[in-house]
Amino acid sequence: MERLINVLGGSGFVGSRYRELTENVVINAKYDYEVKDNCEVVYFISTVDNYNVHTNPYIDIETNLTTLVRTLESCKDKNVTFNFISSWFVYGDVKLPAKEDSYCNPKGFYSITKRTAEQLLISYCETFNIKYRILRLANVLGKSDGKVSKKKNALQYMINQVVNNENIDLYEGGIFYRDYIHVDDVVQAINLVIEKGSLNEIYNIGNGEMVFIKQALDYVKSKVNSTSKFGTMDIPQFHKTVQTKNMVLDISKIKELGYTPKYDLFQTLDTLI
Repeated sequence: MERLINVLGGSGFVGSRYRELTENVVINAKYDYEVKDNCEVVYFISTVDNYNVHTNPYIDIETNLTTLVRTLESCKDKNVTFNFISSWFVYGDVKLPAKEDSYCNPKGFYSITKRTAEQLLISYCETFNIKYRILRLANVLGKSDGKVSKKKNALQYMINQVVNNENIDLYEGGIFYRDYIHVDDVVQAINLVIEKGSLNEIYNIGNGEMVFIKQALDYVKSKVNSTSKFGTMDIPQFHKTVQTKNMVLDISKIKELGYTPKYDLFQTLDTLI
């Protein structure tokens, strides 16, 4: 019999798409942190950016750490594998491409609590003999993300501006890069790790390609015949404090499992415009 997949945090952008495309899934209700027995737990619960420190400096701690421990407490004496969905933000400034064994030095409350969550997870699971995996996602794009903003999924936010012929000032002219992945590729990668990935390991999930912001927006502008103009602006000090300028992931480990993305950058952009 196929093993049950117990999803926590299934109402967000990636989690909701995961449950749509994955079979044999049961979703916990909000504030229900009791996991099922004999299952693969896929844990999406998380804050989404480094800006909460301005409005509620406790929310990243409560959501990313306290809630995680509550959930782990329900795993005792159960036959589960805990698949923790993490982020490239945990790396901070590292030699690129970032590898799973790179030294992590994150910046910002979200980034730091995500890395701390990984460490708490590892320690708890080793203490109580619980199997786990950690999956660090690159920047995820997809048309089903209804909460894009300047703070969250900024590229997709700017794509919408280009489609609407709005002018945009880009940090340093958009000459910095990220690793972008289509949300459907994230889903297939998570399930591949569940099926074939080693236990008690960390996996990067991305496309492993440097994508310059200006490059992506130039493509969108040409594709939709936009009249948008791109200016340049300095990176704000807060952004420098909490954010890493460039990032691309080494995805050798997941490729060894047979991972091949279905969407390249331009195919992903096409789905958004």
